[in-house]
Amino acid sequence: MDLMLSASLKPAVTRAINPIARAGLRVGLTPNSVTVIGALGLISSALYFYPRGEFFIGTIAISLFALSDLFDGAMARISQKGASSWGGFLDSTIDRLTDSAILVGVAIYLIDENDRITAVVLGALVLGSLVSYIRAKAESMQIECSGGIAERTERLIIALTAIGFEGLGIPYSLAIGMWLLLILAAVTVIQRILIVKAAL
Repeated sequence: MDLMLSASLKPAVTRAINPIARAGLRVGLTPNSVTVIGALGLISSALYFYPRGEFFIGTIAISLFALSDLFDGAMARISQKGASSWGGFLDSTIDRLTDSAILVGVAIYLIDENDRITAVVLGALVLGSLVSYIRAKAESMQIECSGGIAERTERLIIALTAIGFEGLGIPYSLAIGMWLLLILAAVTVIQRILIVKAAL
């Protein structure tokens, strides 16, 4: 899973997680195994808690498992092997699975409740996947296509914040968050299409 930290936060977070990352390496864990463990925990949490409508506890569990991304990166740096090509591929693939699981879990609940916001959630899921696909396809054509108004980290924060607030009983937080996610993903898709068009 790929989460990014701001330049101001990164040094402090690195100092905090490095001892844990070293301990993980000492007991035989690898960066890739931490990635997989975190992903399995995140996906299981999303598909267990969210369909039951347990949005707040589900968001807490998902956020904790998402922290595995910080540890696998630190472990790769400390081991001095860096990120392997296989590790990068695995990370990217798992990102798609975890992102999908979060919105699928919410959609299952909404479908059961016959909620009209279901279509918005599914639309955000499709457009979010398209954002990632456009970048991957562009890079296969040797075109740099990162950027856009809402990259993965921003979309993930919006989704989890909206879902968590819904779990706390804050009115309309899920609807507002999902509409925002849909609109920002659509804008990002258009931005990336234009980036590729300009490069061809």
